[in-house]
Amino acid sequence: MKIVIEGAGEVGRYLAQMLSREANEITLVDCDGARLAKATAIADVATIEGPSSSVKTLKEARVGEADLFIAVNPSVPQQVNIVSALVAHNLGAKRVSVRIDDEEYLTPENKYLFKQLGIEIMFFPERIAADEIVDQLKHSAALESMDFANGKLQISVFKIDENSELMKPEMNLMKFGEIAAREGLQFRVIAISRNDQTIMPNPTSRFKYHDLVFAIANKESMPKLVELMGKSNLEISRLMIFGGTEMGEQVAKVSGRQIKDIKIIEKNRARCLELIEMFDSRVTVVNGDARDADVLVEENIHEYDAFAALSESDEMNMLACLMAKKFGVKHTMADIENVEYIRLAEEMGVDTVINKKLLTVGRIFKFTLSGKARSVKYMGGTKAEVLEYTVSPDSKITKCALKDMGFPKNAVVGGVIRGSDAFIAVGDTVIEPYDRVAVFAMKEAVKEVDTFFK
Repeated sequence: MKIVIEGAGEVGRYLAQMLSREANEITLVDCDGARLAKATAIADVATIEGPSSSVKTLKEARVGEADLFIAVNPSVPQQVNIVSALVAHNLGAKRVSVRIDDEEYLTPENKYLFKQLGIEIMFFPERIAADEIVDQLKHSAALESMDFANGKLQISVFKIDENSELMKPEMNLMKFGEIAAREGLQFRVIAISRNDQTIMPNPTSRFKYHDLVFAIANKESMPKLVELMGKSNLEISRLMIFGGTEMGEQVAKVSGRQIKDIKIIEKNRARCLELIEMFDSRVTVVNGDARDADVLVEENIHEYDAFAALSESDEMNMLACLMAKKFGVKHTMADIENVEYIRLAEEMGVDTVINKKLLTVGRIFKFTLSGKARSVKYMGGTKAEVLEYTVSPDSKITKCALKDMGFPKNAVVGGVIRGSDAFIAVGDTVIEPYDRVAVFAMKEAVKEVDTFFK
């Protein structure tokens, strides 16, 4: 697939790096040669230096031959990205997507308007991350989760500690599965991450302290799975946010129905005044530095159920979460933009790590697949992806039972949604047309997995 990416900022470079690994032909366009040089150091991409909305530049990048054009320039007004996308569409790009920074464009009528103009998808990374944060607050027992069909199936990541049933000496994957069968429940371990290695387990696989365990369960079985993992979901009604960034603003906006009391601590006074104008009394804005323990004490941090560190500094976010833990906050979340820091943050005790680049790449990556993929998500702590497919009647996945399918060894069909039923897939499962299927796959297996659903 030929992909042209306009904008070599952090998101553009990460997209280029990830998509180039999938044997795609990537061209990166930017007016800043230094940013392009950073991109070529980490990814096998062609580069074009020039103004991103210039017809001449886009023609030089051969956007007319592109299967996908992605406008993600962070250093220009969003209107420039939109113009670039419209020009690319009119030059012949088959599919066009654009990064925006204004939630007004996400209303159904505006999305429909831009789709009519040729822009297939608009994505707002900070809003995507905010939605993820609010969703994770509902599943606080897990480090990360992904719902299918409004929660009928859920894949969750748990960090194993001494309270987990999995730490019992006699426990292995087979015995854990026997617990589910004995109690008539639907859950299954689909992968283990250990020392930065992802293991596709077999029946004799055992668990170790601090493993990251990826498990899938239907809605009815999830409470028991959480209990066996030695965890519990918290009822979160009070949230403190460190940083009045765009992401912090979006979290405060989208959590309105779930969180009754939100406090934003922001050290920039002018930004505080902007935030005060946006919100009603449900959101309190405080001018102060959340890195200062005295400020946190004055703002009664010990009374809050959750703490989200969403400043522009990864290091400050991690340290702020450690401080919040010290004051008794039960659930902490941090925006960590450096992918290399994600595992470090988890090891330091941050309960949930958010990375908007990974979330955004997942949204974009599904456009490089067969078209049957409903959603794609990169899971933290592993070099793997979770994909949701809708099964077409003539696809290969319907031809026989999964055990006879020859499915890639580094991928697994985790669960199936069929009509109003949700169940865990096993070797004897036969996938039927129009099923919705949840797949866990290592990155190198994704393209092969996709062929089973074409």
